Amino acid sequence: MTSQPTSPPAAEPPTPEPDTEQPETREQHTQELPAWLRPLDDALLDDERLQQAVALRPGAGGRAAAVLVLIGEGHAGPEILFVERASTLRTHAGQIAFPGGANDPDDADLIATALREAREETGVDVTGIRPIGALPAAHVAVSGFDVTAVVGWWSRRSEVRAADPREVASVLVVPVADLTDPARRGLVRHPSGYAGPGFDVAGHLIWGLTAHLLDGVLELAGWQRPWDAERRFDIPPRYLTDRAPGRGHDAH
Repeated sequence: MTSQPTSPPAAEPPTPEPDTEQPETREQHTQELPAWLRPLDDALLDDERLQQAVALRPGAGGRAAAVLVLIGEGHAGPEILFVERASTLRTHAGQIAFPGGANDPDDADLIATALREAREETGVDVTGIRPIGALPAAHVAVSGFDVTAVVGWWSRRSEVRAADPREVASVLVVPVADLTDPARRGLVRHPSGYAGPGFDVAGHLIWGLTAHLLDGVLELAGWQRPWDAERRFDIPPRYLTDRAPGRGHDAH
């Protein structure tokens, strides 16, 4: 009898290589940050302190939005990026703000919203930004938004500019040393009765929601310096125009 040839046994499928990439530990995360940023990074994990930062205007179930508090290192130490909003906008026209805007359905989360808006408004290379945390949402009555401030470390600096002139008139990068200078701090009082912190920097007044969020971040980071709460800042008329129907003054 002639034997029939047998087929070789089927090859075993290759064993997949084990996934050796481990999630970054808290220690690794902290070590990668500059020493001056670590206190803020730690504070962003403290829920009680975070809630205090937005206690005056907590979220109220409004439409979701996000801004980016982008912090880098300059010649004079830490710096924070702001935009001067275009004077033609319907709300908050001409005011100094953090880049940001409404959450888009295509955004993965509010971090993605903040990064996208910052790129669209300032042209910043978002691959050089490392988000490290966020404040709880704060409510803006004039627009109905609940705004989440995402804090990012500008680990690799890139050129910035007014990338969308329809929304942004200019981009400012302001040293924290200027923002915490007691001579530049004061209390802003709006004709409507609103009162809050103010920062007089680079010929501009930072007030309203932006000033509240900024004040909270400076406090969390341990960068605050004592300032005279009796000093009053008048709000320039150019900041008091709100073109949204029925809104009146832009007290945000």
